[in-house]
Amino acid sequence: MPGTVSPRATGASYTSTMTLRSLFIDFNSYFASVEQHETPELRGRPVGVAPVAAETTSLIAASYEAKAHGVSTGTMVREARERCPGIVIVAARPQLYVQWHNTLKEAIDRAIPIAHVGSIDEMACELVGRQRQRAEAERIARQVKEEIAKAAPGGAIRCSIGIAPNDFLAKTASDMQKPDGLVVIEQTDLPHALHELKLRDLCGIGPSMEARLNAEGIFTLPQLTAVSKLALRRAWGSIEGERMWGLLRGAWLPAAATTRSSLGHSHVLGPELRTPEGALAVLKKLLVKAAMRLRRDQLLAGAMTVAIRFVGYQDRWESSINFDPTDDSRNLLHLLAAMLDAGRVRKRPLPGPIRAVPLSVSVTLMRLAERTQTSGSLFAATRDTRRVDTVVDRINTKYGLNKVYFGGMQAALMHDAAPMRIPFNRIPDGDSEQEAGLDPLWLQSLNRFKAIAEGEHRRREKERSDTHGGKPPPDRG
Repeated sequence: MPGTVSPRATGASYTSTMTLRSLFIDFNSYFASVEQHETPELRGRPVGVAPVAAETTSLIAASYEAKAHGVSTGTMVREARERCPGIVIVAARPQLYVQWHNTLKEAIDRAIPIAHVGSIDEMACELVGRQRQRAEAERIARQVKEEIAKAAPGGAIRCSIGIAPNDFLAKTASDMQKPDGLVVIEQTDLPHALHELKLRDLCGIGPSMEARLNAEGIFTLPQLTAVSKLALRRAWGSIEGERMWGLLRGAWLPAAATTRSSLGHSHVLGPELRTPEGALAVLKKLLVKAAMRLRRDQLLAGAMTVAIRFVGYQDRWESSINFDPTDDSRNLLHLLAAMLDAGRVRKRPLPGPIRAVPLSVSVTLMRLAERTQTSGSLFAATRDTRRVDTVVDRINTKYGLNKVYFGGMQAALMHDAAPMRIPFNRIPDGDSEQEAGLDPLWLQSLNRFKAIAEGEHRRREKERSDTHGGKPPPDRG
């Protein structure tokens, strides 16, 4: 096991200041590691995990042996094979990952209680009393690793642990040494312990946030940690900037209260669906899936945004509409059709540039409200449609999702695009593949993968466009 790393300069005093409050656990290449544990012959070999068994999809995880060859999350399967000829591609098994998530939680609990589960492969623990002394915090971290090794003997499933004054810094520390790392950041290590990182290395800073920081003249971590609280509030456009200012300085801040304001789905189209008909079919499927989630969560939506990205184009077509609160699938599909009709020019199949090839589609429902707090439309006859939706939902839940579906979704179903995995109001027990596929933590991981995969698609298409003199390249899938 690697020794503890501290950003503190050699020779500095190690006297505990009791500033450590968070121990953060991040499982390394979680999905790929679970596959290596379950299949011992995969240990030590490059492994990639794909959401479905298809060469045209992108990886949702890669083992460290694969990462050594430049393969990572978001890499297309066929690109992974080119970069790493010996890579083994396996189809994702949600049931397995949910089961191991629960097993590993139990193992960690034997060393320290888990305060917060951030995702299927990340957990935070709060240090209290003498646990906040550095030596004791490190001992607990080593015990966590030992308990994981007992639960999953063989060394395939490992974790990196960060220890710091708050969860944000502890998570940052856990990313500083992988795999199997242990990094401690104390209050006296700040802010210089962060100065070697890039802006995007911090949780909460993505491409758009980085651009906003750049617009404020902030390009490096030393600049970020030196600016005022007001400057960060201006950059974030909200009080979240002030929270970031405090977190970077080791403040222990309660999690910001959140309320769900939107619900939606997006999908990067496979080559076989990069047609107007394919894009429309996937859009309809995404919308029906979102409507089913509304009904399960007892919510109504009063607004919708639809977006389409195209191969070789940076800008996307986007449209929004407001309407009376509803959760009715047919009503929402009619609204979608009206939005697309309004955006079309000269009767083209899709809104957007002429002859452009669709790359990805997304649907977001907004202005959410609890059904019990909303009267709905006074003029819409919703009783019969609600009964039909209820029956369809029951059939699909009992006999398998998509047993009953709208005809416009047929093309998407043929190619298994945007799998119909809807989170239930309870945490699934993982006894069946379908139940595991509905686990919110698994869905969260898939959404994160989709964002990475779409960014990777856009990067590749931009490179291809640049090689064609700035013109959209011919689509070769």
